[in-house]
Amino acid sequence: MRLLALSILAAACVTLPSAGVLADAPCAGHRALSKSRPEARCRSVMPQIFVSPDAAMRAVVLPADVSLDVTPDMESRVVIRSSAGVTLMSKDHSSPRGMNGYYVYRAKWSPDSQFFVYSLISSGGHSPWSFPIMVYGRKANAFANFSDMIDGKPTLSAEFEFSGPHTVTATTWKQPGSAGDKDLEKLPITVDLQQAFEKIPRSTSASETDKLN
Repeated sequence: MRLLALSILAAACVTLPSAGVLADAPCAGHRALSKSRPEARCRSVMPQIFVSPDAAMRAVVLPADVSLDVTPDMESRVVIRSSAGVTLMSKDHSSPRGMNGYYVYRAKWSPDSQFFVYSLISSGGHSPWSFPIMVYGRKANAFANFSDMIDGKPTLSAEFEFSGPHTVTATTWKQPGSAGDKDLEKLPITVDLQQAFEKIPRSTSASETDKLN
């Protein structure tokens, strides 16, 4: 009887994954996986929370977690909430199969707490020279594409900086060129978000799921 019990225990030790294996589950890193991950893993992946300088707003970057063939953070959803927890607006950057959308690379509130700005990287590796930037305007309660603020020009870097209460500087090109042209001249461009936001199209649907193409 004792021998049978030991045999059952040994079998259990072989078939049950160890805590170390579970801890090593690929749950972050914006990368494709060599082997599909079990659905039960990565359920505890934490969102990124960005608090506005005046502490009245929260911008939450959530992993979309669509495909089991990539890490859960391969694509993102951005949710804007008040400090009281009221959801005000959201923007979904995921794709139907989880590998043709975008994930958030860099994000920051403007110093005056009126705008939330974030840059994106393609989850599928498309247009690797392009880094779309999105802007949430608190007064309008809407999202806008930064490219629309600079005459439709693309942004060529995921980095951006604020140089005033609501003035942001990003990188575009001096003139259109080939995406693979190493000599493509890059140009810093500075935009007053308060002025620009009043002149361009905005996404105002509370269940916004429009994709960047």
